[in-house]
Amino acid sequence: MKVSRLAAHLIGSEIVKIGNEVNDMKAQGAEIANLTIGDLNADIYPIPELLKQNIQKAYQHNLTNYPPANGLASLRNAVSQDLHSRWNLSYAADDILITAGSRPLIYAVFRTIVDPGEKVIYPIPSWNNNHYAYMTQATSVEVQTSQENNFLPTAKDLEPHLAGAVLLCLCSPLNPTGTMFTREQLAEICQLVLKENARRSKDEKPLYLMYDQIYSNLTFGAQHYNPVSLFPEMKEYTIYIDGISKCLAATGVRVGWGFGPSLVISKMKALLTHVGAWAPKPEQQATAEFYASPENVNTFVKNYKNQLETSLKVLHEGISRMKSKGMAVDSIQPMGALYLTIKLDYTGTTAPDGTVIKDASDLVFYLIREGIALVPFSAFGGEKSSPWFRASVGGLSLDEIRNCLPKLEAALGVLK
Repeated sequence: MKVSRLAAHLIGSEIVKIGNEVNDMKAQGAEIANLTIGDLNADIYPIPELLKQNIQKAYQHNLTNYPPANGLASLRNAVSQDLHSRWNLSYAADDILITAGSRPLIYAVFRTIVDPGEKVIYPIPSWNNNHYAYMTQATSVEVQTSQENNFLPTAKDLEPHLAGAVLLCLCSPLNPTGTMFTREQLAEICQLVLKENARRSKDEKPLYLMYDQIYSNLTFGAQHYNPVSLFPEMKEYTIYIDGISKCLAATGVRVGWGFGPSLVISKMKALLTHVGAWAPKPEQQATAEFYASPENVNTFVKNYKNQLETSLKVLHEGISRMKSKGMAVDSIQPMGALYLTIKLDYTGTTAPDGTVIKDASDLVFYLIREGIALVPFSAFGGEKSSPWFRASVGGLSLDEIRNCLPKLEAALGVLK
């Protein structure tokens, strides 16, 4: 039996593979500190109570038929107002598209802009860009980043690749690293995009920037920057990805929004009418009511991100203590999102049972057996030899994070 070439060569998610291993072992009674999934334990991080009440009320009022293809006007208006008050961005409700989380939006951006064989640029590591590029038959240009720049691409990294490209994909705060662009870093990249587009003729497709800021409200001390606030002329080239999944701990509620140039957004809307990727109507109405008062968002986010920051700091400090003991570990100061970037440089070592740790994947599955689960950067496009890993704190309590650190130290300490 055969399937399409696309389906036959589609690569499954390494994160899902790791998650399945963790779930299988937990079902057999194993105690594993699961730092893999970019999700939140709803018992530790519940959605806002008012949002929950609004959702229940919407179902009670039978708002269970199809929503408009681009989303409820009430929600698009609320998002428009929030963008203006929060980021000083002016987007009309008609230039905002509501979908079931951010994934349909990202897929629609690729499908709307990229023709087969056209060049798409994205940094490594980054979340899922390699898979979206594959599904749209794009020519991928994967720009390797470094620890020195917090695994974010610089203008110097990107400049050699911009000629002929139609889409540049950026995310800040970044999944998987939890790091974020400074004003200067992002400004230099925007200036390159503007320069490249000024060079192109009117008959050429522009170089668009997809800017994923789904974690923009979850920052710790540092300020979030976005392209259009820095350069208003970027408005005709920038498509934003945003929503409530992360900032309201509402990953399963499935309400996301994209906004950008009218032509692109209208074509994304048309594309998604054939996919049926709209967010449920009750959740849309509830989100609109919640966002009607900015204070609802601000109050919830303040308390929630304080919890995340505390957990990330505890994990970061634990890794720092191991480093001070001479262990081959390191981590980057958390800046935003729910992720800590951790270095575990143990490739080539041998476990007590004689198993050789040949690459990051081997180390992952060794650590799972020892009760700690992480995601290697190879799941985000990196090399299997990379010693860097993503740790997500959203699924664990503060005590569980504290308790997993001695397990990690002991597991690494016996590798020779």
